[in-house]
Amino acid sequence: MTVGSSPESPAPSGQEAPPSSDTRPQAELREPPVAGGALPFLGHGWKLARDPLAFLSQLRDHGDVVRLKLGPKTVYAVTTPALTGAVALSPDYIIAGPLWESLESLLGKEGVATANGPLHRRQRRTIQPAFRLDAIPAYGPIMAEEAHALVERWRSGEVLDITAESFRVAVRVSARCLMRGSYMDDRADRICSALATLFSGMYQRMVLPLGPLYRIPVPANLEFNRALADLHLLVDEIVADRRASGRKPDDLLTALLEAKDDNGEPIGEQEIHDQVIAILTPGSETVGSMIMSLLLVLTEHPELGDKIRDEVKSVVGDRPVAFEDARKLTFTANVIVETMRLYPAVWILTRRAVTDTELGGYRIPAGADLVYSPYAIQRDARSYERHEEFDPDRWLPERSKDVPKYAMSPFSVGNRKCPSDHFSMAELTLITAAIAAAFRFEQAPGSDPRPRIGITLRPRRLLVRALPR
Repeated sequence: MTVGSSPESPAPSGQEAPPSSDTRPQAELREPPVAGGALPFLGHGWKLARDPLAFLSQLRDHGDVVRLKLGPKTVYAVTTPALTGAVALSPDYIIAGPLWESLESLLGKEGVATANGPLHRRQRRTIQPAFRLDAIPAYGPIMAEEAHALVERWRSGEVLDITAESFRVAVRVSARCLMRGSYMDDRADRICSALATLFSGMYQRMVLPLGPLYRIPVPANLEFNRALADLHLLVDEIVADRRASGRKPDDLLTALLEAKDDNGEPIGEQEIHDQVIAILTPGSETVGSMIMSLLLVLTEHPELGDKIRDEVKSVVGDRPVAFEDARKLTFTANVIVETMRLYPAVWILTRRAVTDTELGGYRIPAGADLVYSPYAIQRDARSYERHEEFDPDRWLPERSKDVPKYAMSPFSVGNRKCPSDHFSMAELTLITAAIAAAFRFEQAPGSDPRPRIGITLRPRRLLVRALPR
C-alpha cells in the first residue's frame, strides 16, 4: 500500500518475512565483530550516552551485526533493513533487553507494550477493537476539535513552547478518545511533566546500566522517582474515577475493566493499571514527539507549509478541515511520513533471543540482547537517494516502491506492530493540516532544535511564533 494513498496508512514496511535463517551448520556461523572505542566498565555506553545517533549510524560500516558492550553486557547491534525485519518477525526474539528493562518501572510487566507470549496475544485481542479501521471515524470529531483548539489558542501571537503544546494535545486526544473523560483535563499537565522527566532518565538507565547507583538519593534520582510515583498515582486516580462514576462508555477503559483472563475471570488490578499506562504514555510520548518534529520541519521548510495550506484549501475550501477530509490530504500525509523517516520518535529498539539462533550468518546465543535503530536504518544512504534531504515526494507511488523492504517501518511489523498506527496517522494528519492551513511558523529566540536524546527522539526545546496567514 502506498503511503500517499491514505493518511491512515503507515509507510510501506512489507509483510513477508525476510530470510532469517542460514542453511550452514552451526560450526560455520561467525561471531559478529566488536565495535571499536569501548571503555573499561562503561563499554560503548559512553558513546551511546554522548552521541548515540552518530554512533549507531556508523555501525553498518563495520558489519550487518556488530557486538557492543554496555557495562558488563554484550549487546548485538543489527544494522540492515532486511535483518531488522527478520528480528521483528521471528519468534526467536521477544520484547526484552536494555530498552524494556529501563521501561519496566514505568510500563510494568503486564501491559501490552512489555508482555510476551499468550498474555500479549490476549491483551492485543482486548485492545484491538478500539483501533480497527472502522472504529477510527468515531474518534474523528474529537481529533478535529483538539486540532482546531490549537489553532484558536495559538492566535494570541505569543511565543509557543512546543514541547508543552505537543504533549498536551497528544494526551488529550488519547484520553478523550480512548478513555472518554473530561476528568483528564486537570491531569494533562502533570502527565506531561512526569513523562518528560521519566523518558530522559530511562534512556540513561538503558545505556549506562549502573544498577544500585540509581538508588542513591541525589537530585536526578529523586526527581525521577517523584515523577514515576506521580504518574502511577494519576493512573490509579483515573481508574478509580471511572469506577466511582458507574459509567460504561464504549471505550478502551471500559473494555479493560470488563476484560477476562484465560480462565474467564476478571483481569487483575495490576494488569489494568499497566494497560492504562501503556495507553497513555507511549502513545502520548511518541505522538507528542512527532508533533514537535513536524513543527520543526515547518519552521525549517516554510514552503512545505505553503503546499499543505494549498492542499487543504483545494480539498475543503474555506471551512475547517474535518476527519472526512483527511484521506484526500496525500501531500500532508507524505510530509508526516518523511518527518517520521528523518525524525523517528521511536529511534532505538531492543529484543532478546529466546534460543540459539543465527542472523545473517552470525551466531546469536540464547539470552542475547539485540538493539537496532530505526533512525540509522531510515537515514542510510544505501537505502535512500539524497538520504539527508527532506523530500516528501519520495513517498509518491512511483517512487516509494524503490525503498527497500523494512527500511521504513515507523509502526514496526509483525505481532509487535503498533495497534494504534491508523489512529496516530489520522491524528497527525488532522493536526498538521489545521495548523499549517492557519499559520506560518518561525523559531523564536531561545529555541534549541537540536535532538533531545531520551527513550524517544524530539527537539530539545522548540520555541516558535505562529504567524497568521
